Amino acid sequence: MKFSSRLLLSFCLSFLLITTASAISADDLPKYSKVYDEKSDPFKDANAAITLAKETQRNVLIEIGGNWCGWCKKMDDFLENNPEVYQKLHREFVLLKVSVSDSNENEGFMKSLPPVLGYPHMYVSTSSGKMILSKDTAELLDGEQYSKEQWLAFLNKWQSNAIKDK
Repeated sequence: MKFSSRLLLSFCLSFLLITTASAISADDLPKYSKVYDEKSDPFKDANAAITLAKETQRNVLIEIGGNWCGWCKKMDDFLENNPEVYQKLHREFVLLKVSVSDSNENEGFMKSLPPVLGYPHMYVSTSSGKMILSKDTAELLDGEQYSKEQWLAFLNKWQSNAIKDK
């Protein structure tokens, strides 16, 4: 019996160390993954995101919005309060937040993308820069709240190992 309990304890401690070590915090993320920065160059940030995506074999999730956007804040709050979704998002994607506002519409960058339907709006790109999805985030709502189940289904469907980069 002692051997079994030691083995179980060892397994539990190993699992705890592995899951703790793999947890992603905001401190681990580049600035372009954390905030809408009106002064940031979205082309430079996109190149950095694509480079990181190639190195880590992930797709890029481009989030278009701004600090003025109530639904963008609601989505950020949802992600902060849903660790399973937050961790899955940052493990499987490189998040690139691109700010659009009255003072900086980032027109040049936005012209390179399909039209935005509303804010926040998301695009998924492969690590080679190929655009594979334009998504209205309203599709991730259940009523007036973002849905954990819909978010996880979306992330599972569009993560890099589910998509073949052609």
